Amino acid sequence: MNHERSRGLYDRALSVMPGGVNSSVRATMPHPFFVERGDGGHVIDADGNRYIDWVMGYGPLLYGHDLPEPVEAAIQSHVAAGPMYGAPTEVEVEHAEFVARHVPSVESIRFVNSGTEATVSAVRLARGHTGRDKVVVMQGGYHGAQESTLVEGGPDDPHPSTAGIPESFAEHTLPIPFNDPDAATEVFAEHGDDIAAVLVEPILANMGIVAPIDGYHETLRDLCDDYGSLLIFDEVITGFRVGGLGCAQSKFGVTPDVTTFGKIIGGGFPVGAIGGQAEILEGFTPAGDVFQSGTFSGHPVTMAAGKATLEYAAENDVYDHVNRLGRKLREGIAEICAERAPEYTVVGTDSMFKTVFTREAPDDPDDCCAGGCLQDPDCDRYDACPKTGADVANAATDRWERVFWQEMKERGVFLTANQFECQFTSYAHTEEDVETTLEAYREAI
Repeated sequence: MNHERSRGLYDRALSVMPGGVNSSVRATMPHPFFVERGDGGHVIDADGNRYIDWVMGYGPLLYGHDLPEPVEAAIQSHVAAGPMYGAPTEVEVEHAEFVARHVPSVESIRFVNSGTEATVSAVRLARGHTGRDKVVVMQGGYHGAQESTLVEGGPDDPHPSTAGIPESFAEHTLPIPFNDPDAATEVFAEHGDDIAAVLVEPILANMGIVAPIDGYHETLRDLCDDYGSLLIFDEVITGFRVGGLGCAQSKFGVTPDVTTFGKIIGGGFPVGAIGGQAEILEGFTPAGDVFQSGTFSGHPVTMAAGKATLEYAAENDVYDHVNRLGRKLREGIAEICAERAPEYTVVGTDSMFKTVFTREAPDDPDDCCAGGCLQDPDCDRYDACPKTGADVANAATDRWERVFWQEMKERGVFLTANQFECQFTSYAHTEEDVETTLEAYREAI
């Protein structure tokens, strides 16, 4: 493939943007390709190269790059009516009503502009609601670029994971390993009266996709109930991807007190949201004392896009299609790995998939989770598959970025550029796209 124009654009970008990009995950080696346009389940770059797109904007593009007519019409009608108003609109009320009807935890919802803004606001809300300061998070979990959760270490020695955050900001954050109920129980035994909330992704979705072990979220739910803390599910990625319209909480059968959203809830436009029990959400101003506001919150074009996106999914076979393709990809990749790299672990569920380049193969790999790791104790891979963020970080992460991603790109397959971000199917993808991708995997692994 020729990448001359993308290279030239990157040279220009380096002069006017830090690192040449506006989001660090786009900084691929030796340079990113610059997308010119999308076409169904594909993107075409500035040099005319065509790729099967499994990144899907990191999740929000449920329909790929060709929107169903009702979705496109809803967007166009609101664009034509004016950019924004600084006043409420009917469509944001209708969208809120739709979400509240379908997501178990949501009685009331506040729309914001990004997943980061949603989690920042949810943490502030939990602290205001409980009168407590400390928040439990998962090591390896990701909740956006916010000071309260960009923290590493353990509950006894938390510290910021990036420059620019004062050490004192980390004092109220308690990082524990995902999938470790004993660690959760211990941190509550020591700090329970000071814990405002547990903030957790139902599935670690920014860390190679790590599914919960059986009973883990139930343990968190029980601990929060016992100590009067809030359970917050960060469904910015899993929301309306896992579990369909009911989100991951419906799939796992655990209802949090508060849920944060992003991605699909805005139909591909900038969005975030905080939903939950009405009594808790009423803590936000102007109803309560926890300040939260935003000029672009509930933007009419975003609300129209999100509402039409979810309504179309409710009335058509969207989830059947994307989940079927997701399973076919995971099963196909698992078959390839069993033959060529038995140490690798295929992960994901519903319309999400990824291959983690784990380093240990099971002794007898004949009886494994073919459709993606389910944390099944009876699976031959159970002892070797990732249980925590640290397990994924210990995989051959450089091999993904420096070798595998490059090989797949040259074969016309666009995957997330690092070992940690997950990939997604869309309604625009086809069986042919899956077969072409699997053939590329056979050649690249």
